[in-house]
Amino acid sequence: MTTADSTTTPGRRGFLRRMTFACAWGEGLDGFDLGVISVALPAITAALHLDPVLAGLIGASSLIGIFIGAPLAGWLTDRFGRRRVFTVDVVAFIVLGLLQAFVADGWQLFVVRVLLGVAIGAEYSIGAAMLAEFAPSKDRGRRLSGLLVSWYGGYLVAVVTAYVLLDWVGLSWRWVLVTSAVPAVVTAIARIGFPESPRWLLGKGREDEARAVVRAHLGGDEYFRQEQYAAEEARPGGYRVLFAPGNRGRLAFISLFWACNVAPYFAIFTFAPTVLKSLDLSNEAAGTITVNAMAAIGALVGMLTIEHLGRRRQLIPPFWIMAVALGVVGFWGSAPGIVVVLCFAVFSFMNALQGNLTAVYPIEVLPTEVRSTGVGFAAACSRVGAAAGTFLLPVGISSIGIGACMLIAAAICVAGAVLSQVMAPETTGRGLHDTSTQPLRQQQPSRVRVGG
Repeated sequence: MTTADSTTTPGRRGFLRRMTFACAWGEGLDGFDLGVISVALPAITAALHLDPVLAGLIGASSLIGIFIGAPLAGWLTDRFGRRRVFTVDVVAFIVLGLLQAFVADGWQLFVVRVLLGVAIGAEYSIGAAMLAEFAPSKDRGRRLSGLLVSWYGGYLVAVVTAYVLLDWVGLSWRWVLVTSAVPAVVTAIARIGFPESPRWLLGKGREDEARAVVRAHLGGDEYFRQEQYAAEEARPGGYRVLFAPGNRGRLAFISLFWACNVAPYFAIFTFAPTVLKSLDLSNEAAGTITVNAMAAIGALVGMLTIEHLGRRRQLIPPFWIMAVALGVVGFWGSAPGIVVVLCFAVFSFMNALQGNLTAVYPIEVLPTEVRSTGVGFAAACSRVGAAAGTFLLPVGISSIGIGACMLIAAAICVAGAVLSQVMAPETTGRGLHDTSTQPLRQQQPSRVRVGG
């Protein structure tokens, strides 16, 4: 059975809404978990008598776990299928989230949160890949950007929730950390019953099963043709293929630009209350909520504009704007509190607007057989810088000062801008098979192509 235009099929729209919701909540619970620890960490430090080194390790623990979990889960997902990891990792998240209430010391909390990071890393490897392999080309970027909107939204909700529960309700930090299990339960329920990715099935030579999935959930054989499913071939995957000449440049681009985006963000906002207090801001809670609210708004704006601006325009200018904002904070040590908050708000907005591309570019430029493996590897690379920055920031504040730390973060943004100018392709409106097989240098047209 075929359809004239499966983009109007009600069943397909409903299925894609559910798929987008399930993937978005997975990203949201990741943001929620990292937001909660950023607010609860001072209380944890006091209650467990943590030294700066252990406090830094706990702050960076989830990032360390992502470094382990993302490439491992990516490889497992490309080898054994998207659907299994899609469900299993969120169940692990629930169990580990609850375990945080029962730790006895800082090292136990560190271990549990590293394992939580492994689950988060699995989500980075599978969620966006799963969604992209079902979504239509014309709004693939918007749907993938929605994952990051959910991430920043989850982070913001977590920050507000943590302040309310700690300062107003008076709950223990243990129960504040446990709240991350709530969105995880919702995510687990939403993921029940999803089929395997048809692109993955085609990559394994299982064409009949892939066509059956498309017919059952996406509207028929016309959608199969429109979205270039027939171009998928049974090809070997694994790290040898990922590091082959055809994919090395793609992997380098997504790993480096992703690292330049997240390293300053995690370093600054994991310790946002500490950073703002170091800058003599009288109400660090209000400042923390404000800058995280701007991040959520920036992610939303990025989602709404990505198909119109194009990928490169949403990637390169924000790097320069972030560098200027952090440079002002770094050079103007006696700036009024309102200037500091404004600069961080601008940084947050631009970082999140650009950050949507961390869920878009890796999926679009890597071929199906190594898509999850490559995303996992790139996520791990990005978290090396993020974890190092998060671990070193409290030490840097006490040794070289907050101004110097902000200038280092600004320099990372400049590096990201230069890298992106040279390497970033323009993939807007192009089929997933085309964007993942054509050389990057052939995907940088002088005029952005939009639409389907």
